[in-house]
Amino acid sequence: MNGALSGSPAPALWRTRAAKPGQIMAALDLGTNNCRLLIARQGSGGYQVIDAFSRIVRLGEGVSQSGRLSAEAMDRTIEALKICAAKMERRGVSLARAVATEACRRADNCGSFVDRARDEAGIALDIITSGEEADLAFKGCTPLLDRNTPHAIVFDIGGGSTELGWLRLRPGRPPQMVAWHSMPFGVVSLTEEFGAEAAGDETPTAFYRRMVDKVAAELDPFRRAIGAGRLISEGAVQMLGTSGTVTTLAGIQLGLARYERSLVDGSYLRFGDVERISSDLARRDCRGRATLPCIGVERADLVLSGCAILSAICRLWPVGTLRVADRGVREGILMSLMTGTAPDNVYGDFDDAEEAAPRAAGPAADLVAASEF
Repeated sequence: MNGALSGSPAPALWRTRAAKPGQIMAALDLGTNNCRLLIARQGSGGYQVIDAFSRIVRLGEGVSQSGRLSAEAMDRTIEALKICAAKMERRGVSLARAVATEACRRADNCGSFVDRARDEAGIALDIITSGEEADLAFKGCTPLLDRNTPHAIVFDIGGGSTELGWLRLRPGRPPQMVAWHSMPFGVVSLTEEFGAEAAGDETPTAFYRRMVDKVAAELDPFRRAIGAGRLISEGAVQMLGTSGTVTTLAGIQLGLARYERSLVDGSYLRFGDVERISSDLARRDCRGRATLPCIGVERADLVLSGCAILSAICRLWPVGTLRVADRGVREGILMSLMTGTAPDNVYGDFDDAEEAAPRAAGPAADLVAASEF
């Protein structure tokens, strides 16, 4: 387990070995904004999803300012975890992992919340590091990578943080994460800092550009550290994004009357479309954003912050096209359960770091070099 605050595992709901054929597995991802569950059956060549659950719980609401989980947020989340536990019991889950991310990493009182999750919902939460969060998210997305393009920038825009990875792809070998960076801004924390709409005399466009500039400045050390500019100009870099932001923008671009994962997952967004849709959303207030089918009331106040993070990424790495992934940490957990991969061994191969990325030891403080999925 990662972190002294992780709860004691419940024997029936903890990874102890690789899944057996036909075994029912579960992966639970508790983020700053969402609680997501996937239940799947292990098969000979992969897994089959048999149940899923997703609810906006806003566990990290106010954490960036107070440093604590609020009682209301914890209550909302415990109720969602109870639903997850009931689904797992009903489906006969015998192998599972439940992880919590940025909100619990930041909150001073996360230990008491972990105890409540175990005692009231029967869920043993593992508070993972930003490094393992990045690994799981990117591992879940790798089937969408083009193996004919030798490099990839992969990112996951969360509620409390954003993870980015610089990957190398070689024929016949798993994708290699050359370097990664965790940025302490997600859709919840950025909205809490800036607000959901322009106020006073500031125009909506100026308000939005100020958010983009803030994120771009935070990410620029990572851009300089990996030095991907020449490779991008040569067409040797692809980009893959997983988050509610990219899936929402993809749904809008596709003109969907309601969100459909089968149409969004694996689709593409051109950077011009990202800017066009983001600019339109910036000109709308929350009520106007909520009228769009793929946003709705629950996401209306957060979507613009996600757009700002995405716009900053597009500005710094002008690849031109982004592939959209409606998958991530949960799928990465399922893959780990299938293979029995130990979480503590996520980043164990550092010997190849200089050969893989001679510029990876740049100014970004939390670069981690050379791991293979």
